Amino acid sequence: QYSVTSRGRVFRLKAYEIPQGTRTSKGQAIVNFLQLAPGEKVTMTLPMDDMEDATHLVMVTSRGTIKKCEMGQFENVRRSGLIAIGLDEGDELTWVKPSTGADDISLVSRDGQSIRFSEKDVRSMGRTAAGVRGIKLKAKSDYVVGMDIINPKLADKGQLELFTITENGLGKRTNLQEYKTQGRGGSGIHTAKVTAKTGGVVGAFISNKDDERDLILISKNGIVIRVPFKSVPSLGRDTQGVRVMRFKEAGDLVSSVAFV
Repeated sequence: QYSVTSRGRVFRLKAYEIPQGTRTSKGQAIVNFLQLAPGEKVTMTLPMDDMEDATHLVMVTSRGTIKKCEMGQFENVRRSGLIAIGLDEGDELTWVKPSTGADDISLVSRDGQSIRFSEKDVRSMGRTAAGVRGIKLKAKSDYVVGMDIINPKLADKGQLELFTITENGLGKRTNLQEYKTQGRGGSGIHTAKVTAKTGGVVGAFISNKDDERDLILISKNGIVIRVPFKSVPSLGRDTQGVRVMRFKEAGDLVSSVAFV
């Protein structure tokens, strides 16, 4: 699998090199497996078997910069990692996904803004290039919390949805037909009504509306729940969503979400 770090480096790590643990074990520090610099952290892992049909890697930073590189530039990743993107001070590389070169891209911010644009709006660049603007964030405190690749043919048929989950455990699905393709670099449109009740958006990804998988939600205090994806209702774009996760302790929040 590829491991992506906040400082814009890509490492390649075999999954069997990580020892298997139990549900309640702490695990081992990632610095035992990757040569990370002080303050550098892993922001995403990417299984190699997801890349069979991919021609490019698309990268997005927390401040909304996007970049596309040909897959061939990452065939030989040395043990010390490879630079994948040049970053401005205060920015971090948080998302990397494989693409076919003819997909659409979805970006979602913590404040509930979303934009969908064609991958063709992003030209292929060298590894050390800084990229271009993917989404214009309205507030300095806002940042990208979700990035995904869209098959435009499936989206146009109404088969794909955008799932969002907020800090306070409210989630929903919204059909992608409500998200028209725009030009890269704009502010986008509302994808969730963010209020004090919902908290900010913490996760967003594209799914098939007939998906039979489950969702795993993890809170900051280490509580885990598993719910069927189909139990989350399909709602309009500018809505709050419904309660998906409740918390046992005051002040706990959703930390991350994944399909299983």
